[in-house]
Amino acid sequence: MEDNQTPTDHALRRTAKRRVGIKLGFYTHLLVFVLVNSGLYLLNQATGSGRWHHFPLWGWGLGLAIHGLVTVISLQGTGLKERMLAAEIESLKRRQR
Repeated sequence: MEDNQTPTDHALRRTAKRRVGIKLGFYTHLLVFVLVNSGLYLLNQATGSGRWHHFPLWGWGLGLAIHGLVTVISLQGTGLKERMLAAEIESLKRRQR
């Protein structure tokens, strides 16, 4: 931690780095998906050997969709977790009264 950073700044930076990593992981997956499947399509067109390029496209597309869903849930999950924690704290405070 730098000398001029507060513990809150350090925690925010750590959370931001994690979130950026999650986003970049998905963007990398998406870029590789587009490039590889474009290459497979062009190879299929050049050889004229049926429509086999659909199989990796659909399989990998399903994997990419799941990765996207997990990414969205991960990024939304922090707020959900905080809201649930706040609601639970309020519930426990009401019980103590």
